[in-house]
Amino acid sequence: MTTSATWRVGRLAEASGLTVRTLHHWDTIGLLTPSRRTAGGHREYTEDDLARLYQVLALRSLGLALDSIAVCLDAGVDPLRLVRDHLAGVEASIKALGALRQRLVQLGEELSADEAPAAAALLDALRAIGGTGPEGEHTLRRHLDSDEMQVLRTRAAALGPAMHYLLDVEWPELYRRAERLRTAGTPATDRKVRLLVARMDELSALFSGGDAGISAGVRTAWHDDPAAMSGDPDAPADDWRELAEYLDRARHSSS
Repeated sequence: MTTSATWRVGRLAEASGLTVRTLHHWDTIGLLTPSRRTAGGHREYTEDDLARLYQVLALRSLGLALDSIAVCLDAGVDPLRLVRDHLAGVEASIKALGALRQRLVQLGEELSADEAPAAAALLDALRAIGGTGPEGEHTLRRHLDSDEMQVLRTRAAALGPAMHYLLDVEWPELYRRAERLRTAGTPATDRKVRLLVARMDELSALFSGGDAGISAGVRTAWHDDPAAMSGDPDAPADDWRELAEYLDRARHSSS
C-alpha cells in the first residue's frame, strides 16, 4: 500500500513561488485549507490541495479577486471551463465581426464607385451590426439606453480579464445554483441562498456603480430572456418570476 505525498507549508510555498504568509492567509480565509495536520499541528497539504492551488493560481492570473475565486471553485467551475467559455465567446465575436467587415468592404466599394448601395447590402450590414456580441448583451440593449450601456462597458473594461469570468461564468452560475436550491425546496432564508444573493448584488453594484436604474434593467433582462442571459438555451422563461421572488425573499430575510 502506497501513501500519497504531502507537503508542509514551507515546501509548498517554495514549489509554488508563493510565500508562507500567503498560504497562511489563504488558509485563514478558507480559500486553501490543508487537508491534514501533523501530530504537532503543522499544516500538511495533500495532492487534492495541490490541485486546488493550481486552480486558484490559474484564476488569479486572470485578475480575479480572492472572493471571486472562492465562489468559482465552490460552484464547481474549473479553469478549463472558464477558458472554453471565454474562447467560445471570442470566436463568436470574431465570426460576427468578420461578417460585418465583409459587408462594410462591399459598401465602401460601392460608395467609392459613386454607386448607391443596394437595399440588400444595407440590410445585410444592419444584421451584421446587430450580431457583434454575445446574446446576453443583445438582451441588455433592449432594456438599457446607450448611456447605461456605456456605464456597463466602462466599468467592465476597468475589470480587465476578470470581466469575462464575472459576466460569462460566475453570474450565470450564481443564478443556476439559486434555481437548483429553489427547485430542491431549500428555504429562501437558508444561509446558502442568502450568500448567493449577497454575491449577486455585489456583482450588480460592481458593474452598475450602484445605479438603481441600471440594476433594474439588468433584472428585467433576466426576466425577459433568462436563456440568453444565463447562456443556457433550455432556461425556462416562465420559471424566472418564481426565482426572482425567491431571491427577493432571501434579500429581505438578510436585511
